[in-house]
Amino acid sequence: MANSLPQKGNFFPRASEAASARGVDRVASFRVIYAAIFAFAVLYVFSVEAAGWLLQGRFETSVAEAVAVDPTRVPATGVANEIRRGIRKNVTGSAWIRVGRVRVLAFVYGSDGVLIHPAPAILPGVLDPNAATREAARILPASYEVSVSVPHNSLLAVTILVGYAATLLWALFLYTRALGRQEERLLVEAENSRRDASNRAERIEQELEAARRKASEVDPASTPNAEEIRQLRAERLALQDKLAGLARREEELSSDHARNVELDEELHTLEELLDESLQDVENKNDEIETLRSRVQKAEKNAPEAKSSRASRDAEQLDRRLRTLYKNLEVDDRALSDLVALRDQTMQLKAEEALKRLSDEAENAAVRRKVGGLPPGLPCFEMGFAGKGRLYYTPGRARRFRLLCVGAKNTQKPDLEYLSKVVRET
Repeated sequence: MANSLPQKGNFFPRASEAASARGVDRVASFRVIYAAIFAFAVLYVFSVEAAGWLLQGRFETSVAEAVAVDPTRVPATGVANEIRRGIRKNVTGSAWIRVGRVRVLAFVYGSDGVLIHPAPAILPGVLDPNAATREAARILPASYEVSVSVPHNSLLAVTILVGYAATLLWALFLYTRALGRQEERLLVEAENSRRDASNRAERIEQELEAARRKASEVDPASTPNAEEIRQLRAERLALQDKLAGLARREEELSSDHARNVELDEELHTLEELLDESLQDVENKNDEIETLRSRVQKAEKNAPEAKSSRASRDAEQLDRRLRTLYKNLEVDDRALSDLVALRDQTMQLKAEEALKRLSDEAENAAVRRKVGGLPPGLPCFEMGFAGKGRLYYTPGRARRFRLLCVGAKNTQKPDLEYLSKVVRET
């Protein structure tokens, strides 16, 4: 009978190993969720960048086709209008821009450096052959620059985000459901193990009770079954300890099952939040469309307002400069250039340089003769704000005459203007 019973100490290693494995599974489940969320974010960002990269090549090809005008076959409407028409057909009319809301900036320059696109409108009318040929010789071959970006509030980016979010939620749902099934299976196994142990303990208890009754009839020390009785008692204590451990294990599995139910509820809550977020995105897109239409209407009425405001600003600036700086004559071109400095910091730096030129010309920080002009033309330049330039010459009625205001990127047209104005003077 003793040989048919399990040996003492066989239950505790198995219970400890099961508890250790369960702890590792819990940590692994959290790591899987964190890794899935991280992969979702990384895939979304790289997918948007990849979409922008692919669309960059597509639109560069479209612009290249639009500017590839055969110089031997000059259209009657002119090369510039033909290039603009091709860009508006291949780029502006693309479904990626109209529907996907992809942002594309295309700049086309003629061989003379003049900007061809974007232009206010396609000029109507038919050119005579000589004018069309001259225009083709001036423009062709044309160069271009294309910049493509996918804003995160565009329909294409939102579609990528929704696709990855739906995939993530479905994967997390399947993963939590698999975990729930595994917990249920472990709970059933624990209940079966506890039931088997309880039945085994009852059988051992019955055997012990029979042994007690037999032992009460004889002296345990003189019976040959004394050692077996001691083993049965020790085994009973071990089985009682195992029953207590199985009871604790059953409580842990029950708590884990309740936790899985809570995870399912959180998953449903996340799905509802995702639906609300998608609805908010649609509302924002509608608001963006409304604002874009308002901006387009405002831009139609903007040119007249801008010209009147520019003339008003020029008149006010002319009165202020004539009043404050008694030693300066200011040309109309210089007034226009100062008004065109929309950056208030640049305007203040330019006026600071004018004050030094008017009141402290001998102590001006930077003053040198302008290079690139015909010999003998008295024209000087004075820098301000790092990249700004003041071009002046001795005045006719006052000490100095301010000719124009420019920067490093406008040096070529400024020098052409100075050559003309100083020579006439």
